[in-house]
Amino acid sequence: MNGTPDASLKPYGKRRPAAARFNTEAIPLPQNGFQERLFFLAAFLSRPGRIGAIGPSSQALTAEMLQGCHLDKMENVVELGPGTGALTGAILAQIGPRTRFLAVELDEGCVSHLNRKFPRLSIVHDSAENLQSLLKQRGIQHLDCIISGLPWASMPDSIQRPTFEAVMKSLRPGGTFRTFAYVHASWFPTANRFRRLLEKHFASVGKSRVVWKNLPPAFVYQCVR
Repeated sequence: MNGTPDASLKPYGKRRPAAARFNTEAIPLPQNGFQERLFFLAAFLSRPGRIGAIGPSSQALTAEMLQGCHLDKMENVVELGPGTGALTGAILAQIGPRTRFLAVELDEGCVSHLNRKFPRLSIVHDSAENLQSLLKQRGIQHLDCIISGLPWASMPDSIQRPTFEAVMKSLRPGGTFRTFAYVHASWFPTANRFRRLLEKHFASVGKSRVVWKNLPPAFVYQCVR
């Protein structure tokens, strides 16, 4: 599952020439916040269309994302696009002993990093578009909570819509969906399209305060199906 990437998977942006790519594998496993940001920046410079941010989520944004989720009471939780694992560690700290937690990451460099950082975590190297089939393979019918770090505002419609459909079909009625958006990109056409999808398909769509202690500043969409 963490082997050679499937050539059929669609990236969130065009791949840059090999000569221009940064080798995230050459960067040691981060031991502090500075090294974590350095790793993330290298991944962004290598694959900006797929990573979608210049740095990992701050502790303030992580707290806002998970506030009121009650992960310890949930059976099945998925994180989409964990990146370097800024949210992942907090999720692992909050889930219950019987919670089944799965992380789905498309970027091969981030998958390798996550495997080193969280050796006991179940990480799937695949696209979020394939979420339903990934759950079916594991005997999971529906999810109680989906926490997304995907760059929705960077996705073209051809990827945004099927990925969103996979989220909706995988989440149980009453289930929780959390994702964040950057303030500076909130008026992009793709961001507006995503917001309309949320408002159309979720029974409840909340919006948090702006988290200024994040680079870039962001807010959280708190949705209930």
